[in-house]
Parts: sequence; structure tokens; C-alpha cells
Amino acid sequence: MKVTSGNIRAWERLGQKGTVFNYGLIDLASENDNIRVLCADLSYLSGMDKFIRKYPDKFLQVGIAEQNMMGIAAGLAMEGELVITSTYCSFIAVRSLEQIRQNLSNTKANVKVIGTFAGVVSAKSGVSHWATEDLAFMRALPNLTVLSPADSTEAYKAFNAACRLDGPVYIRLSGSANCPVVYENDYDFEIGKLVKLREGSAAAIISTGLMVKESLLAADLLSEKGIECAVYDMHTIKPLDKEGLSKIFSKYPMIVTVEEHNIVGGMGSAVAEFKSTLNNTPRQVFLGFNDCFTEAGSQKYIWSLAGISHEEIAKRISKELEI
Repeated sequence: MKVTSGNIRAWERLGQKGTVFNYGLIDLASENDNIRVLCADLSYLSGMDKFIRKYPDKFLQVGIAEQNMMGIAAGLAMEGELVITSTYCSFIAVRSLEQIRQNLSNTKANVKVIGTFAGVVSAKSGVSHWATEDLAFMRALPNLTVLSPADSTEAYKAFNAACRLDGPVYIRLSGSANCPVVYENDYDFEIGKLVKLREGSAAAIISTGLMVKESLLAADLLSEKGIECAVYDMHTIKPLDKEGLSKIFSKYPMIVTVEEHNIVGGMGSAVAEFKSTLNNTPRQVFLGFNDCFTEAGSQKYIWSLAGISHEEIAKRISKELEI
């Protein structure tokens, strides 16, 4: 499907998972008869109803059996099917980690694992439904591509790109409707390539997922104080855009990594690991959950507690720059 302003507005209302499951899946199924979709008792919450009505023979409801779902998916993939699985990010990354490691990562199975309700979007459900460690777990698995789109349009593009890739992919999606728009027009999406969204010289903010929009808003606040920061969208956590990062390291005196995730093992850690192999690189500020959980509340309240709301991001950068 062509990306248009009308589609972008519709996808904004649906949110990332609604866009992928209402549009991405149906587009894919219309072109590929070998697609199979597996869901762990979340088809209604995921917005798969339209797809199921149109392609009932391509859908399998496995119930609350996330570990079994990964084994079934691997088996179908070995028979030549393109398999999409989905449930909460938290259940994928923790409950099903062994099955993903053994059945998908180890065998390079052509399975696309879509984690919904990323970060703390299920804020009031508490820690059991939060996903603040999934990037760390997933990026540690060999042969697995890890994607974290910034908005609904990028979620649609990331899903399409993932399905063209042969091998296992993990896509981390927010669960909310009315997803803030980052991309107001069509653009080139390429797995493993950073996207520069804003110019600036004081620092480079590298963000992923919903934090991309928060970082843009933070940059607006900083600009009002005369502090101009560049903003980059790091939609691919693995493979890392080493060429793009090298250019950033050579250009800015400070980089700030922002993620709705634990700073231990996440996107910021991936950046730091590569940066440590180079000489004369800028210092890095890590913004995310500082190796902790917080009390439950609304998503934005938890962001504020973790220091990743746009207001808190701007305050921290201003302080770090001592302006």
C-alpha cells in the first residue's frame, strides 16, 4: 500500500499494532498465499479481527500458550511458510525466550515475532505486563534482526521490510491507539540505517520507539533556550548502523541515547558497545529506566519518573551541557 497523508492519519488513530494488523497483514496476505499468523489469545486486543474475517484459513489461535506458539511457528516455517506470531512484548521476551532461542534464532527460521504493548504502555497493569528488558534479551540472540519503529507509519514500513527478509525478526510495537506522528510524509526506510530528523550541533539525540517523538519535542524545548540538538531515529537495534553512528561520533561533542527500556543492555548499550571500539568518541548520556522498576500509573507518569518525558529529557540535556 502506498503511504499517503490520508493513510498516515488513519494509522495514527489505529496506533502501531492496529496499523500492522489491519493494513500490513492484509496487504501481505493478498500477495503471499504462504503466510500464517499465530496469536496467543490476543487477536481482539491486537486488532486482528478484519484479517481473521478475510483470511480465516491463514490464522491460528493458540491460546495462552506463548512458548508453544514459538514451536508451532518454527515448524510451519520449516515447511516453507512465512510465519507471523504476536503477543505482549513482555511474554515474548521473558516467557518465550528459550523457545525463541532454540527454535527460531538457532535454526534461522523465517518467523516474524511481533511484540505488542512495548515499554510501559500497559502501565497500570504493573511490571508483569511491562517490557523494559526485551531489547536486551532479543539483541543478544544470534541471527535475529531487532526493529523498534517510531510511529505507525514506520511500523507499517518495518513490518513490510521484515517480511521481505529471510530469517527471524523481532518487531517491538507500542500498544496505544492515537500514536504520535513522527513521519508526516513518505520516506525511505531501510533496515539497519539511522534516520536523521532534525539538525543541531550541541548534541545528538539518538532515540528509538516512542522516544523519538519525545526527543523531537525535547529538542523544541531546548531550541527555545538557544540549544540546538540533532535528533536521530534508531529504528533498527540489530544490525547496528555502524557507518551512521561513526559519522555521528565524529560530529557531535555529546550524544544522548533515549529509550523506553532499561539502560542496561538496551539500545544505548548497543551504541556504547560499538563506540568503545573507536578512538576519540564523544561522551554518552543514557536516558531510560536506570536499572529499576517504578510504581504503576499512566504511561506518561512513568515516563516522567524515569526521566524520559520530553520535559525531563530537555532538563537533563540542558544540565549535561551546563547551560
